Amino acid sequence: MGPRLPGDTLMRTLLLAAVALAALAACRDVARPERRPYSYGRAVADSAAAFARTDFVARAATPVAAQERAVAAPGDAVLFPRSSVAASMVIRTGQASIEVDSLEAAVSRVRLLAGRIGGYIANTTMQTGRGQLRSANLEVKVPAERFEEALEGLAPIGKLESVNVNAEDVGEEFTDVTARMGNARRLESRLIDLLATRTGKLKDVLDVEQELARVREEIDRYEGRLRYLRAHAVLSTFTVYVHEPLPVVGHAGSSVMGEAFKQAWRNFVDLVALCVRSLGVVLPLGLVALAAWLAVKRRRKLGVAA
Repeated sequence: MGPRLPGDTLMRTLLLAAVALAALAACRDVARPERRPYSYGRAVADSAAAFARTDFVARAATPVAAQERAVAAPGDAVLFPRSSVAASMVIRTGQASIEVDSLEAAVSRVRLLAGRIGGYIANTTMQTGRGQLRSANLEVKVPAERFEEALEGLAPIGKLESVNVNAEDVGEEFTDVTARMGNARRLESRLIDLLATRTGKLKDVLDVEQELARVREEIDRYEGRLRYLRAHAVLSTFTVYVHEPLPVVGHAGSSVMGEAFKQAWRNFVDLVALCVRSLGVVLPLGLVALAAWLAVKRRRKLGVAA
């Protein structure tokens, strides 16, 4: 093989330089991000994606107990204290029926019982009219930890006829609503940051504000539900129905046979009265029928004689 010519060396150098420049330009185009106009949909999508990645990583790296403590915001520490754990979120209700000798005395004793165990009477309904069964309905609110004591205190008031107790575990709902409220608060924070750091068209800004208002409405609804669950779990409710003995029906000394004879006599009197009342119709019709019969009989006699 002969020696290389200077022209061949120059051509090879130029070709290598062109290939290197083309490769450098391609890498530059790939690394350069595509510029797109800002829009509300892109901003919300970026926010949602970042929120999902952050939430997933935080849940994977954080223990369960720490997640429960981190659900509520700092402002919720007073509203939902740590003592109201989901395991104790049980709503208990009860109904009791008591027969008493004196209605007023029984109502007073129920009021004293509620006050002694730290509760109160929420509603009272009494019936004391003439001809009515004297009775009263009392709705009693007592601390949940003293619910059994309240039921036991009903026995000395009178004769217990029935007692019904119902317990509803709302711990799962409480945990679920708490988690939803925490997610809604984090989304609210993201939307606030989006309004503060991003600029765009007026319509896009209004859309973000509308979404923020919707999220805050959800937060208010979650807070209201949590207040309801906590209030009904802390204070149990039972309804007490008290009434005096039923009045005696009938007359003293009466018997079944005596009532039967009285009813037979009343039926006989009614029959005689019906016969007397029917004379005004039967008597005129009977006289007309008798006159017609006599006329027919007389005509037959005259025919035979002729």
